[in-house]
This record gives sequence, structure tokens and C-alpha cells, in this order.
Amino acid sequence: MSAGTPDAGIEAILDELSARSGRALSMGNPKRLSQRREQGLLNARERIDALLDQGSFFEVGLHATSHRPEMRDRTPADGKISGFGTIDGRPVAVVSNDFTTLGASSSVINGKKIKYVKETAARRGMPLVMLGESSGARMPDRMGAAGRAILGQDPNEFRRRREMPLISAQLGDCYGSSTWYGCMSDFVVMRKGATMAVASSRVTSVAINQAVDAEELGGWKLHTETTGLVDVAVDDDAAALATVRKVLSYLPQSAAQEPPRLAVPEGAHGDPEELLRHFPTASTKVYDTRKVLGALVDRDSLFEFKPRFGRSIVTGLSRLGGRSVGVIANNPMVRGGAIDVDAMRKATSFLVLCDSFNIPILFLVDQPGFLIGLEGERRWAPGRIINWMNALAQVTVPRIALTLRKNYGQAYLNMGGGRHSELQAAWPTADFGFMDPRVGVNVLHGLKRDDDPERFEQLVQEIAQDSSAYSLAGLFEAQAVIDPRETRAFLLNAFEVLCGGPKGSIGEHHLANWPTSY
Repeated sequence: MSAGTPDAGIEAILDELSARSGRALSMGNPKRLSQRREQGLLNARERIDALLDQGSFFEVGLHATSHRPEMRDRTPADGKISGFGTIDGRPVAVVSNDFTTLGASSSVINGKKIKYVKETAARRGMPLVMLGESSGARMPDRMGAAGRAILGQDPNEFRRRREMPLISAQLGDCYGSSTWYGCMSDFVVMRKGATMAVASSRVTSVAINQAVDAEELGGWKLHTETTGLVDVAVDDDAAALATVRKVLSYLPQSAAQEPPRLAVPEGAHGDPEELLRHFPTASTKVYDTRKVLGALVDRDSLFEFKPRFGRSIVTGLSRLGGRSVGVIANNPMVRGGAIDVDAMRKATSFLVLCDSFNIPILFLVDQPGFLIGLEGERRWAPGRIINWMNALAQVTVPRIALTLRKNYGQAYLNMGGGRHSELQAAWPTADFGFMDPRVGVNVLHGLKRDDDPERFEQLVQEIAQDSSAYSLAGLFEAQAVIDPRETRAFLLNAFEVLCGGPKGSIGEHHLANWPTSY
């Protein structure tokens, strides 16, 4: 062989590499790929292309196949496409399930791929995105004693320490691993028409010997309204992937960093007078807390979590002066803002997210207490309340509690009252009684309005006066009473102070291994 002349055998070797790579890149059954296109569904690689910055995908495991010799030619990339890329220039890890290859079923080899990507993301500090669509465990791999022997070889497979954000998009039939990772995720978006359950409706129907509807078993309405396992439902794949990109823009790369601080766009400040138009001072009138929030945070920056679940509380990520801020706000439009069991679960999960990823928290308070009654007690409301309190007591990121109107009962503490926030502020409309003054007159004095209207109103005023914002500020339990129109400026200054110093908003992450559902 002369100098500069390639070895004659190398061309055959490279041709084989090209053929193998092409086979893996072509994914599963061509007929299934064609059917997906007709249905308007992206395939696994198209989803990665839509999610990541153009040309940034760096794949690992392209040549992985089933460990079973007879299945190697039928399992390109072993049904799960894995690697790394960037979103808005920031590194991310991604796993995309190829449903056209044996239903993206879980196997020994693709499990190793997931482990590799997950551990690399944790070690190198980047979010992990799981694009879910899977049929569950692969048969016959999991059958018999040999099948049992391959399970549980990674004791950390389902450990969630929140070292980095984990985001799931449920984009089709999600059973087995796609469901497990969805339940471990910090945020879940679901395409309408997708399902998420332990097993498929067909398997479930056989197991319980009755017909099961897939949508009823694990559809988007169930998970956004009843279980709370899904944060947002959208119409199609493109919207789901855009939602993943959006939520990541509020989050840090890892628990060791603060979220990115963005430039404040032109006109983000809004009109201070707008607040007064959205807010009635009378405690009996309702208003949309989202409109109040919209007038406080950077314009159009509120990104709500679980809007269809636990609706008497609004939770979401927003920006104040370009800084990511988590918001927990009572919603008088639903049950007058009374906090039910689902709202308790929602608030607790959001505290865990914010504390794990160094996002300061704003409590916007207008609540008449917890929703009491038989249903709440049967769903262990006391335990949910204390779960919330336990989580809040361990939060170490900066917290501000701002009371607008009612702030009654034990829920005063759950909504950041006392020393559960670093700064307490109130509008002059705030009422810090243990309960509504009119109810208080009945409880304390046994007097109803019809008994003696003049005396009743006198006692109402006495109770209300002792519960005013000025009374709390006089005891220095509230550090400020502010004009509503000055609220945005106040919050900008307050978060600048509380998030200052060498650590910024980085907390101690006591909630990093908190349970994944509540």
C-alpha cells in the first residue's frame, strides 16, 4: 500500500457502517411511519428535530439493538433514540421513544441507554427531556425467571433527587416506562388523544374482565382534572414540544445554578392603575387572580401549572424584571378561594419544584381558609395540610407573602405567613382575622345579625379592626403596607434584596428527594 492510498479493505468496512447507520436511522416499520404521517403525528426523530436547536443533536446508541439474537434486525436503536443537544443554546439530554419499533417497549439495552443519558445529564448539569410513547415492557424478554432477573439491576432507576430538571411530553400511548418517568417529572405536557396509565386498556380490560375506554383509563382530562399528574394538555405534537422549550426557559440547567435571567422586554411593566381595575375591595366580590398577576409580573410571562386541577389555587412560573419567580396565588373565582385537597397537593408539588431549582416564591394571598367537610376529611385533608407545612418548613429559597384581602385560619401559615416567608407585605385592604368577622361574631358572642343588627355590626367592626394590615404591621409581623399601584416596584426591589449575595437564590435543596406525587 503506497503512502496516501487508503487500505483497499476500508471501503467495505465503511460501506457496512453506512448501511447499518442508515438502517438504524430509518427506524421501524415503513408502513407504520407512513400511517403516522397521515395522522399528523411526528415520528421519534422528527420530534427531536422539532425540540432541539437545528443541527444540534448528538446521538448516542444509534447502533444499539435487542440483546436477543433473533430480534437484532428488528430493533433499530432498540426503539429509543437518545442523545444530547441544545435548546436556545443551552445543553439538554433527550430520549425519544420510537413507537414504530416494537412499540418502543422497554428492554435491557434501551434501559442502559436511558441510564447513560440520565446519569450524564445529572453529572454534567443539564435538563433531561423524555418524549414519551411506549407500549410497556417487552415480551417475551420479561417473562419467566430470566425476565425477573433483568429487572431491578439499577437500584437508582426510580430514585428522584432532582439534581437537574426532568420534563416529560406524553405524545401517544404511554404505558410502563413512559408513565413512570411522567410520574417522576417536574413538568408533564400531554397531547390530547394520548394516554398515560400503568397498562393499556386492552391489558387492563383482560385483567379486570370488563371493557375499558383508553381515554377514561388515562386520557388528558383524567390527568389534568382528577389526578393532577399532567400539568398542561395541548392539541398536537408541535404544541407539546414548544411547551417543553418554554418551561425550560424558566428553569436552571441544574440544582447547582440559578435560572437564567432574561432581558426585560419593552413594555413589560404595564400600567400600575390596571391593578385597581381588576381588584374589588369588598371581600364578598370575586375577581380573576390571573389578571392581578398579569399586572404585576413581566407582561405575558405567567406560565401556569395545572390550571385545570386544584383550581382554587393558581401556581405558575413567571418573570419579575427578567428573574424567574414561582407564584402561588389564591383564586377567589373558585370556591371563593377556599383551599381544597387538590389545591393542597398542587401547592406542595410546586414548592418542591421551586426549592429544588432555586426559584424564589411569591405567595399572593386572598383565602378564607381550608374547604372543610366530609369529602375533604375522607381524602385526608389534615395530612395534606401538614404535608404542605412540612414542605414549606424545608423551603430555603427566598419567599415573599403579599396579602391582598382575606388571610384566615391555619391557611395563613400554609400561604407563607409568620416566619414561613422572609418578607411579609400587605395591601391596606388585608384582613388577618382567624375567620370572617361576621362568622367570628357568631362564634365568639353567639349573636346573629337578625338578633341585634346594630350590636352585630359594632362587634364586626371591632373584630375587623384588630385584624387589619396596620395591626399586623404595628407588631412588625408584616414588614410593609403598600399601595397596590406600587406593588410591582416593591416586589422588584424586595426580590433584588432577598436574591442578592454570593449564593443568589440557590437554596439548600432539602426537598430534592421529596416523593414524586402528593
